[in-house]
Amino acid sequence: MIFGMPARKHAPGSRPRVPRPPAAAGPAAEGAGAPAAASTPSHPAAAPAASAAHLDASARVLRRFRSVFNAVKTHFQQVEKKVGVGGAQLWALSLVRAQPGIGVGALARSMDVHQTTASNLVRALVEQGLVESHRSGIDRRAAQLKATRAGARLLERAPGPFAGVLPEALQRLDAATLARLDADLASLLKLLHADRRGEHIPLAQM
Repeated sequence: MIFGMPARKHAPGSRPRVPRPPAAAGPAAEGAGAPAAASTPSHPAAAPAASAAHLDASARVLRRFRSVFNAVKTHFQQVEKKVGVGGAQLWALSLVRAQPGIGVGALARSMDVHQTTASNLVRALVEQGLVESHRSGIDRRAAQLKATRAGARLLERAPGPFAGVLPEALQRLDAATLARLDADLASLLKLLHADRRGEHIPLAQM
């Protein structure tokens, strides 16, 4: 007798029945106990194709950037091989020849570079005998620049465009294309967290 109830008799040779554990709870009960396993989210059938298309598009744009950089680099290499000066120096020299008496500040504005950068370019050109600097007029602190005969002869031998192939190509684009390109590159630069100081470094010095 167990807890005041008579024990059930079993036939000889038979085994007593063992009570089964309660069945697993359904979805509602699972939420009350251990957290249910996360289900794999279903994706639309078109998602893999869209991802592949996006990767292909980004690779295609990357190839275009490589082509741009290669064209710029090749031009500056040809300039240096032909006349022995860098692309930025050649551009500065061409501006000095086109505007005799130009100052360093005006030269920097014409090249869209920092005045320190323009000053360093002028110093190198003066040391090579391609540009001469003299002070005259009311404000004798401001140096006036002029290309020498050697500088003029060098420009005659140098491959153009003097400003570089990229500035020349950009100037040939229409206004709508330039505006769209400016906006798209601004979005890209934001993702790159690019240093704004790089905007005023000549391409030939990168």
